Amino acid sequence: MTASLQGLYAWYRQTIRNPKYRWWLILGTLAYLVFPLDLAPDFIPVIGQLDDALLITLLFTEVSQVLIERVKNQKTAASDAANSATSEAETPVDVRSVVID
Repeated sequence: MTASLQGLYAWYRQTIRNPKYRWWLILGTLAYLVFPLDLAPDFIPVIGQLDDALLITLLFTEVSQVLIERVKNQKTAASDAANSATSEAETPVDVRSVVID
């Protein structure tokens, strides 16, 4: 049972990080939460709400991780561009000087 849950969790994380399937998985997750038929129906007191709460938590956690990675990549790209611009500006230039009296 735990192996199948870990496999499902790993599949979800891997799929949501794939840009090709990300929006389909997000929309599917939201549809599952809104649709009245669940694996554990919501009218069951604890279990019904627990599966929805776990799925919402998993969705928000993974989407926030994707957004954090995107921001880090943008900052890295911006700092690399800034470093290459400053390194070009800091290249030494040979100058011949002449003393004028």
